[in-house]
Amino acid sequence: MQTRLAATLLAAVLAAPVFAAPRAVVADPPRDAAHPARNRQVLILSHGDGMNALFMLAAGAGPKPTMVLLHGLPGNEQNLDLAQAVRRAGWNVLTLHYRGSWGSPGRFSLASAGEDVEAAMAYLRQPDTVAQYGVDLRRIVVAGHSMGGFFAARYAATHDGVAGVVLLDPWNIGATGKNLAAHPETRQDAIADLGDDFGNSLAGTDAAALMAEAERHARDWDLLGTAPALAGKPVLIVGAEHGNAGQVLPLAAALGAQRGAQVRAVTLPSDHAFADQRIGLAGIVVDWLAARRPRTAPK
Repeated sequence: MQTRLAATLLAAVLAAPVFAAPRAVVADPPRDAAHPARNRQVLILSHGDGMNALFMLAAGAGPKPTMVLLHGLPGNEQNLDLAQAVRRAGWNVLTLHYRGSWGSPGRFSLASAGEDVEAAMAYLRQPDTVAQYGVDLRRIVVAGHSMGGFFAARYAATHDGVAGVVLLDPWNIGATGKNLAAHPETRQDAIADLGDDFGNSLAGTDAAALMAEAERHARDWDLLGTAPALAGKPVLIVGAEHGNAGQVLPLAAALGAQRGAQVRAVTLPSDHAFADQRIGLAGIVVDWLAARRPRTAPK
């Protein structure tokens, strides 16, 4: 049965969707004069450092469903167009820069970025945050692109109180580490590829150090191990045919093979940044979010 489920899922993944884009993706709503959409710059404390963050608040009164949107490595593609579409659909969106990235103080590492995600999710649930920014604790979704998808999956696998998880061409860091250990002759090329677009975005690290970190954590950072824990949560996984499909397809199959899995998996004919499928990507995510109904708030 699991083999048939995985095969069915893979067939669905390989088929690009054809649909009309939701209105929130292509059209602005009327201005709500009493409760307009607005941006708020915030600092999120993580291990003594204040991470730069932006809270994009949706229009309208009352608590709002809220997405935490995590960028990849280093984060040149921040998916802010996606965040705007999600906000037009009625969701708050919290974006952030991990410690040591894009001007946030501290030194960047993969492990510390995982700690930063924990800090951001804890910040979102603080009573002051909930009251000030109108967060509906029953509908919190964690989403991430590439490395951000890795952290989104790991967070959702180990925490209750999330209404779903969105993985955008996620990077399986553990799988990369295992491949480097098995094929050390590829290490220098992998380091060169990873560090190609760092620029001045990261502090206190380089591509070689991050690849070494991936190798050290190859076994415990393999996303395939999160599949059983994610089985009870709604998951949207969007892969890129010309991006990270080699890691995304096995993950989608592992998720879909779990008993009780709630997985929607799609592959778009684009690169890792979805550079020529931005409207299609936003449409898929907004459409999926529309089905995330309120549930009992966590205690």
